[in-house]
Amino acid sequence: MVADFIRRGDQAQAAAFLARFAGAYSPDLDPLRDLQRVGMAAQTTMYSSEFIKVSQTIRNAIVERYGPDADAHFQELDTICSATQERQDAVDDLARRSDVVIVVGGYNSSNTTNLAKVARQYTAAYHIQGPGHLTRHVIRHQPYGTKTEITTTDWLPDKPSLIIGLTSGASTPDSVLEEVLHEIRNLGS
Repeated sequence: MVADFIRRGDQAQAAAFLARFAGAYSPDLDPLRDLQRVGMAAQTTMYSSEFIKVSQTIRNAIVERYGPDADAHFQELDTICSATQERQDAVDDLARRSDVVIVVGGYNSSNTTNLAKVARQYTAAYHIQGPGHLTRHVIRHQPYGTKTEITTTDWLPDKPSLIIGLTSGASTPDSVLEEVLHEIRNLGS
């Protein structure tokens, strides 16, 4: 909807735009004025491919509307942390090789949540806060896209040779990760 408005927004569409995004913008937003020039900056822990897709969509809309003057109306700032991108790429690889992935870190951490999102594309992924959240039969976790911790039973696949991937958000202390690793090692006991 934002890209469509940039391409051909008029006064009638501005009212619809404001109604659609009510409560999600600054009180003095005027889309006819304020979307003539757009700057794109990502949260440093955002998944790079998502940022590129959104940024390209907005850029294409600007080019369509302003043609050769598009550069005066659009700026993209590369604010994504390369270490975060490397960690997300590593989780992508880990999840492809695992039967289940445990992602350890705070539920409010964008970085950790994105790691869980990446992992769940390929296998079961459980975002836990730390030690004490899992046993062989029960895991307390926050499913991706929710804000509520839930308890899942019989979460481990019933396989003779099980590969459990383990990763953590950038701000998760190594000691917390080590405690969870110890718990995972004891799951077979």
